[in-house]
Amino acid sequence: MADADPAALPQADRTDTSTAIESAPAANPRKRALLGIGLVVLVLGVLYGAWSWLNAGKAESTDNAYVGADSAMVTPMIGGQVTDVRVSDTQTVHRGDVLAVIDDSDARIALAQAEAELAKSRRMFAQSGASERALGAQVAARSAGIARGAAQLRSAQADYAKAQIDLARRQRLAPAGAVSGQELTDAQAALRTSGAAVDLARANLAEAGATRNAAQGELSASRALTAGTNDTSAPDIRVAQARVDQARLDLTRAVVRAPIDGVVTSRRVQVGQRIAVGAAIMTIIPVDRLYVDANFKEAQLAKVRLGQSVTLTSDLYGSDVVFHGRVIGFSGGTGASTALIPAQNATGNWIKVVQRLPVRIALDPRELRAHPLRVGLSMTADVALAPK
Repeated sequence: MADADPAALPQADRTDTSTAIESAPAANPRKRALLGIGLVVLVLGVLYGAWSWLNAGKAESTDNAYVGADSAMVTPMIGGQVTDVRVSDTQTVHRGDVLAVIDDSDARIALAQAEAELAKSRRMFAQSGASERALGAQVAARSAGIARGAAQLRSAQADYAKAQIDLARRQRLAPAGAVSGQELTDAQAALRTSGAAVDLARANLAEAGATRNAAQGELSASRALTAGTNDTSAPDIRVAQARVDQARLDLTRAVVRAPIDGVVTSRRVQVGQRIAVGAAIMTIIPVDRLYVDANFKEAQLAKVRLGQSVTLTSDLYGSDVVFHGRVIGFSGGTGASTALIPAQNATGNWIKVVQRLPVRIALDPRELRAHPLRVGLSMTADVALAPK
């Protein structure tokens, strides 16, 4: 059938036909736009697949990584009441800065007592030297007494010998009547007296010897205590000096100083508070010596080695700031194995869970100074694996 002439069609039919003809060109650009978008998505997918294929096995990545640090726990070495606190949380301190001051009254008294004990020890050492010299003089005097006793013994022995001779002579003359009975009796008495004098001299000589031996023993004991020592190396003096040094050290420890450079965190001390030895009063975090603990899945660690380079980004700065580091260590166990309550896998309802192992990553200090981080911040770590 021949095509109808639009002019011959009714008015309603002419209106529908013109509307269809006008809408057909408008549908073509929408289609082309959708087709173009689909083509772009397809190209991007192909490119991403090619990039993933080309970089497969060249890096391992995880976003389960967090900033850490070997922070310093500040604990006082002496106890007492806090008289001053000179820092607050978030404050930056340097090693040696004063953090807090403890009342040092007890430490000063202890130092005075120790110094008094040291002075007493030195006086006792000087007295020991004087006593040693006195004992030496006593030994010399006892030696002289022995010599005197020996002389007295010889004199008594001579008198005894003379008395023996006199008695013997009178005993020979007595039968002839040349010697009276009284003379003979006196000679016998003189012999007994001289014999007793000999015995007394011997006893005195023995006593003098014993006294000298006692003095010599005391002198040896005194010399044994002071031999090879002086007023600085004597044992008692060294003990007293050590107590003085300890008291002085305790006095300096009344001022609590920062052990490292860092930022004060978790300050738990106030003025007037009485603190005990070893109580944690604050924490100092060395923000210029931070590291990252990246928790990789166990299947990702086959090619990760010490010294491999790592690129990292933080949620704090975003992808615009890239940190560089290197792998410096692996944890000795997974997080589950070192948990307070380890998982019990020897059960009937066991389900395998992929484990993660912490990997320690050192950061570049220069980059940390340029873009400071804080402990606990989240990081994304990409470890560049070494080629086979």
